[in-house]
Amino acid sequence: MFEKGQYVNYGKHGVCVVEDITHIDIPGLDQNKLYYVLSKVYTKGNKIYTAVDNQKVIMREILTKNEAETLIQEIPEIEQLKVANDKSRNEKYKNAITSCDCREWVKVLKSLYNRKQDCIAKGKKVAITDERLYKEAEEHLYGELALSLGIEKNQVEEFIISKVEQSA
Repeated sequence: MFEKGQYVNYGKHGVCVVEDITHIDIPGLDQNKLYYVLSKVYTKGNKIYTAVDNQKVIMREILTKNEAETLIQEIPEIEQLKVANDKSRNEKYKNAITSCDCREWVKVLKSLYNRKQDCIAKGKKVAITDERLYKEAEEHLYGELALSLGIEKNQVEEFIISKVEQSA
């Protein structure tokens, strides 16, 4: 069970903070069931309510600083996603993004970056869906790494590049 004030990664919503753990007084809901009240860290807006025992959406603690540093060191070795055909490509990328797995996010980013470079080299336009999925994976990864490393989100890309270059 997570604690109040703890940072978590919650499905497609990304990094959230547990604001409360409480019973919800809404007609039709089990009054005895406990719910997490989550707030997105980087996007202001509505609260997210999810049952403590929810098994449908992946929810996990964010990486520790050591885990984040290890992930960054491993980025050069992380392979891009293998996709059999274009029909399954977007679904595979979406599943990777909602997996709450940082390594899967890196795979999506590498795959879409290389796909973008191929399109540019061929003089083709980059698909809007690819751009959106890239941005989503980037938001999830950079958001979590920023908190884990104690830096600003807009500094994460530069931090990753410098660490990868140092280890090369």
